[in-house]
Amino acid sequence: MSRVGSRPLFRSALLAAPAAALAAMAALWNFGPERAVEPGIAVSIAPSGRIIPRQYAALVQLTEETEVAEGVEGDAARQENSRLRFASDAIRPAASFRAAIGAEADHERALQCLTQAIYYEAAREPEDGQRAVAQVVLNRVRHPAFAKTVCGVVYERFDAAVCQFSFVCDGALARRPLPDLWEKARRIAAQALAGKVYPGVGTATHYHADYVFPRWAPHLAKIAQIGVHIFYRWPGGWGLPRAFTGHYAGGEHIPVLDPARFAKLAEPQIDYPSVAALPERRAANDLGGRLDPSKGWTLSIPDPSQTRGSLDTMLAQQGSGAPAGRTMALADGQGQKGVNP
Repeated sequence: MSRVGSRPLFRSALLAAPAAALAAMAALWNFGPERAVEPGIAVSIAPSGRIIPRQYAALVQLTEETEVAEGVEGDAARQENSRLRFASDAIRPAASFRAAIGAEADHERALQCLTQAIYYEAAREPEDGQRAVAQVVLNRVRHPAFAKTVCGVVYERFDAAVCQFSFVCDGALARRPLPDLWEKARRIAAQALAGKVYPGVGTATHYHADYVFPRWAPHLAKIAQIGVHIFYRWPGGWGLPRAFTGHYAGGEHIPVLDPARFAKLAEPQIDYPSVAALPERRAANDLGGRLDPSKGWTLSIPDPSQTRGSLDTMLAQQGSGAPAGRTMALADGQGQKGVNP
C-alpha cells in the first residue's frame, strides 16, 4: 500500500456503480451514526470466491481499482487529507489474531510475508506505525473482503498492474534489506501472529501515505494517522469488529515473481536510505555540507605526496616562529569540512 504506502491501490472485476449512488452512500457512512448492514443480496467476486454485500460492491471496486488523484501529491495531497475529518466514534480494537497455523511451513511463510509488509511499507516509521501495518494485514485476513492467508493478503493481485501493497510490484523486493531493520520487523510480525493486538488503528483495512490522496479516501472512515500513514476502516457495520468473521485458511503460498518485470528499474542492490534521510552527524563548528554523490559531487582530497601530515606542518611552523596552536586549529577545521560522515 505505500503509495498504499506509497501507493495504496487495488483492483477487482466488479462492474462500476453510478458515482451519485456512491457519493450518497459515503454521506451516510462517514458523517452519520453507525448503522448495522443488512444482509441484502451478495455479489460473488471471481476468481477468489469472496462474498461482498450488494451495498458495498461499488465501494470495494473503488478501493481496488482507483489510483491516487492525478496532480494531487505532496503538499497539495496533505492539504486534501487534512480536510477529511476523522470518524467521530471511538476506535474499536480488533480481536486477537490467533490463527491455527499448524504446519511449521505455514507459520514460517506467514512470518516471512508479514515481515516483508512491515519492512518494505514502514521500516523507517515509528514502531507504532510498523505495528499498525501488521494489524491492517491481519485485519484483512479476518475480513470477508480479502484473502484468508497472510501471504494471500500481502501478495493479492501480485501479477496485476496495480498491487494492493506497492512493494510487491515496484521492484522493492529486489533490494537486500538492512539486517537490523529486518530483524525488528520480524520481531513485530512474530508478536502480531502470536496474538498481540495494536489497538491504535482498530479495525483498519486500508491506509496510504499522507503525500498522496487516493480517490477512495473520502468514502471510507478515517480513523488514525501514525507517522506518514493515514488509516481507514470500512464505513458502517462492515468496519465494526462483528464483521470480521473470516477464518484463517492455511496453505500459505509465496508466489514466484518474474524478475524480468524489474529488469529496467534503476534500484540499488541494498535497501540503503538516500542521503537526505540520513541523520546529521557533524561537529557543531562544521560549516561544510554533506557530500551527495547522487548529484555528481566528488570528494577532492590532495594526493598524500602533495601535502604533509599535521606533525610535519607543526614542526615547520615552529621553525618559522608561527604559533603552533593556531596552525593546528586551522588544519583540523579544514579536515572536518572535507570528510563529513
